[in-house]
Amino acid sequence: MRLKSYFSGTVEAAMELAHKELGEDALLVNARPSTPETRSLGAYEVVFGVLPRNEAAVAAKLGNASARVLSNENLAQDVAGLKREIERMAQSLRVGRISGPQNASTQGSTDLYNLRIENELDASLAQQVAAGTALEDLFEVDSVLGKRGSTRSVVALVGPPGVGNTTTLAKLAARFGLLARKPAFILSADVYRIAAAEQLRSLSAILGIGFDIVETPVALAQSLEEHRGKDWVFIDTPGLAAGEMEDGADLARLLASHPEIDTHLVLSASMKPADLSRVIDRYEIFQPKKLLFTRLDETDRHGALVSEAARRSLPISFLATGQQIPDDLEPASKEFIADKVRGVNRKQPVRTLGATA
Repeated sequence: MRLKSYFSGTVEAAMELAHKELGEDALLVNARPSTPETRSLGAYEVVFGVLPRNEAAVAAKLGNASARVLSNENLAQDVAGLKREIERMAQSLRVGRISGPQNASTQGSTDLYNLRIENELDASLAQQVAAGTALEDLFEVDSVLGKRGSTRSVVALVGPPGVGNTTTLAKLAARFGLLARKPAFILSADVYRIAAAEQLRSLSAILGIGFDIVETPVALAQSLEEHRGKDWVFIDTPGLAAGEMEDGADLARLLASHPEIDTHLVLSASMKPADLSRVIDRYEIFQPKKLLFTRLDETDRHGALVSEAARRSLPISFLATGQQIPDDLEPASKEFIADKVRGVNRKQPVRTLGATA
């Protein structure tokens, strides 16, 4: 196959140029923002491929005797297979041929490209937006802490190492326990990192909130019963890497089966979409009920947040940025997240503290 790149200020213009030169049978192989080295040629690079139409063309490409003696039947099969493969690769990138709503402007497909490529929104969701579905309707948010119907709020944070579980837990405890002036308690089940538990103990002392370390799932269950009089109980858990998930299996079973525990999966908004998806798969054993994203300020691509929330049917609960306790944590807002995906900077609205429904 012959490949050729076209550069232009918009994806549509590059595609139009390619179709004029290569014909309507040209296949879209890739579309992406130009690199710094090629940006002077245009804002976007669109790569097209042209399949060989006969044996001679194949032979010329491969340059060997075996290519010259291919039968018409084998050639047709090879070309068909190659075409199917390229079509699969190009399916999510055919932004120039996706039609928006009838009253959309010609900017529609460029907006779709921005959602899909620049902001890493899932292709199927981007197509729904192009068809007229509001981005806000594709995912849910839920900042109510604790399971509905329970007499108290018991919240556990789980997640991989380095995403800010412990700091986020302290923010929640300060925001909902201290500021709401309700009895609160913090339990740390993180016996793998002594420093993290001691950090949380110090933060609890500063906040004036009770604290204890529980070394086993059984001890955690017992402690939950001992502190039944607390309106808020926050549970910190160890950050488990891929090779450590077996170590957390017993804890996962307790969190998944306990009737009061509201488990939030803490994730970094700056993760690559593929990594984000793998981590969520890995943590399914904990049966999280909500997704909580940290480090929102460390990336300008937020499409994966919406993609995973929609794919898993899990609402987004809270959004965290810096290290300030409790200021750098806000309940998730559909409008704010949607604007982030669109590339619109808007201050996250401050909302009233949630409560158990």
